[in-house]
Amino acid sequence: MSKAPDRMAGVEPRGIGIRNPIGSTAVVVIAFAPQLVAIAAFLVRSILSIAPGIFGPFSISAGSTALVGFIADKNLLGLYSLPLVVIAIFTLFPRIKGPQDYYGGIVMIAVSLFALWASIDLAGQRGFSFGPGTAPRLFCGLLFLLGLAIAVTGLVTDGSPLQRFAVRGPLFVTLAIVFFAFAIRPLGLILSSILTFLIAATGSSETRWGEAIIVGVLLTLFCAFLFPYALGLPFQQLPAFLQ
Repeated sequence: MSKAPDRMAGVEPRGIGIRNPIGSTAVVVIAFAPQLVAIAAFLVRSILSIAPGIFGPFSISAGSTALVGFIADKNLLGLYSLPLVVIAIFTLFPRIKGPQDYYGGIVMIAVSLFALWASIDLAGQRGFSFGPGTAPRLFCGLLFLLGLAIAVTGLVTDGSPLQRFAVRGPLFVTLAIVFFAFAIRPLGLILSSILTFLIAATGSSETRWGEAIIVGVLLTLFCAFLFPYALGLPFQQLPAFLQ
């Protein structure tokens, strides 16, 4: 097994012109990750709609219409998915000398393209005044160029192979973000914040739960003061069933 060719590292299998099928497939998954997440969220929300008193009303027909509109969004497909599909096709063929840099650069490119799509509706610069979309698009451009430079470096310069990655950390951090998105309305800012922090803390085997609870409570109190009072944002503090 130790002598098996590492296709993601750019080692060419004998007699096959395609060198990096696994890496290319991973880039395709990244290219359609927003659509896949939207489908998963719709399925979860449909299941949770059986308890409307806790999670609020949900219309499956309206949700499915919104899902189809999101999946077919021309801006999302044109700005995010299509460029990454092109990168995925290109990834199939070259010998990648620094896989860690190459694929890391592609992830940075993906983040910049997604952020560019997310800020597309924000107004840009008007005359000498900066609009709310100016800074996000500027940072998106800088991140894209940086990711492109790192990817090219990994393509032409010998570098580190891909390292093994732990699933636990990214999994629980992602679950925490998704939980907060769904829980902020029914559970309110205070309860959803502390639970989100504890879910994220589960992603580390080195977590000390006494310290984690104390830090979580302090951060929750800070958020409960910052957003509604210091910034004047209309966040609901307590769960909906206590209002």
